[in-house]
Amino acid sequence: MTRVRVGLFPPVGQPGGDPQQLQATLARVADAGVDHVCVGDHVSFFVGAGSDGLITATSMLAAQPKLPVYVGLYLLPLRHPVPVARQLATIAQIAPGRLTLGIGIGGEDRHEIEVCGVDPKTRGRRMDECLQILRELADGTPVTFDGQFFSLKDALIVPAPSPRIPLIVGGRSDAAVRRAARLGDGWLGIWVSPRRFASVAEHIAQEASGARRDPSDFEHALNVWCGFAATRDAAREPLATQMQRFYQMPFEPFERYSPYGTPEHVAEFLGPYIGAGCAAFNVIPCAEDQETAVSAVGELRQLLNRSVVGAVA
Repeated sequence: MTRVRVGLFPPVGQPGGDPQQLQATLARVADAGVDHVCVGDHVSFFVGAGSDGLITATSMLAAQPKLPVYVGLYLLPLRHPVPVARQLATIAQIAPGRLTLGIGIGGEDRHEIEVCGVDPKTRGRRMDECLQILRELADGTPVTFDGQFFSLKDALIVPAPSPRIPLIVGGRSDAAVRRAARLGDGWLGIWVSPRRFASVAEHIAQEASGARRDPSDFEHALNVWCGFAATRDAAREPLATQMQRFYQMPFEPFERYSPYGTPEHVAEFLGPYIGAGCAAFNVIPCAEDQETAVSAVGELRQLLNRSVVGAVA
């Protein structure tokens, strides 16, 4: 088994903040040995909060020359796929090979979807069309498409991204799993057990093979909230506080999927996901300060890869 990639959502402010602070944070992430940085995407989440995932990703790619960026995940059905394809092609010119795009339909806040002019009941079907168009446009050849939501004639985006930008499909529904197998380059999970993760990976392999696609080329990943401190009790507090603030819900329903404690505690919790087929972890770290969060994720990466080496040996 190859090594496991571990990235983190940097604990930084909104885009447009102090560029020097952003550069310093990303340098600290790189020095900690973390494989990539992650960004989210929301248009108007619950209280109107959010940041555009592709703009944020571009700012982080431009702020430093090496770290890849993983968008986890981008609410593709809220956008028209042709302008998104142009954005991706532009990013590929700026930072070739350094972007991974996780995409999903959203849903925690139905109002966010509605204010974008999208009927929440149609977002899955809209996503299928968006993703199909995005994949075809990535070839750099004219695309003609006539669907329920989009109609295109000879749409063309050049130059095509080279190398291609991986499109990782998020979502826990059966429809999302089928979408990942038919149109994605892997699956991005959240709020799932290792057993469920393994089941999804197997289902995707079967569906992909049936669609004459090679599932060995896919990369499956997990977004996971983690609390870090010297003790489990101390680590739970910042994790619960930040998650409750973000989701506007009590922490307890999320607790069984959200490890906390020392990096060793968290590595022990996440280890079974590697055996279930997870090749990348996108960690949302919660700690008493930024330096603790970043260094803990760096240590977590070392521990997880040490376990992989031990399993192979």
